[in-house]
Amino acid sequence: MTKFHFAGHYNGDPKTLKSHEHEPNYVPFKEIQDMTKLAIFMNGLSLLIAVITMGLYFYLARQPMNMLGTFATLICLIPHEFLHGICFEGDVYMYENLKKGMLFVTGPGTFSKGGFIFMSMLPNLVFGFLPFIIFLFDHTQTFLGTLGALSIAAGVGDYYNVFNALFQMPKGSRTYLHESHSFWYMPEQ
Repeated sequence: MTKFHFAGHYNGDPKTLKSHEHEPNYVPFKEIQDMTKLAIFMNGLSLLIAVITMGLYFYLARQPMNMLGTFATLICLIPHEFLHGICFEGDVYMYENLKKGMLFVTGPGTFSKGGFIFMSMLPNLVFGFLPFIIFLFDHTQTFLGTLGALSIAAGVGDYYNVFNALFQMPKGSRTYLHESHSFWYMPEQ
């Protein structure tokens, strides 16, 4: 059973994060290591996705974005992390650094490749893709269209994790979070 802990303010030191200890023969995900370069890449990708989803919204709705939907996107940041967290086994820790726009969960658990992809995508499906698909079929649902368009763009970090898992984890491997990075390993038979 998952047990949530609010771990407080993240000061930028990955050694302070509650995470999984390294497994034998671990392999780090090939990720952008420089946090500034990673932030620039993620923000650029998020902006590109937002241009696409919001452009589609404006084309179909033919009206401004729904302000309540915009506000709901911000409110959904905490439930977004909660949905990630319920996929962990055991303890999960939520951290924030609002000055840097950071809110995230981590924990000592491990995931199968499919479990990690599901954990990464669950909040994006609930708050992003599902509302946006409903809007695509009913253009009057501007609240859902706005919530979906903005939430899809905000999930870019999760899509990066999914991409890395899909293309780097071999069949049968497991993944875990250690400090601020992801690793995979082959469990002993």
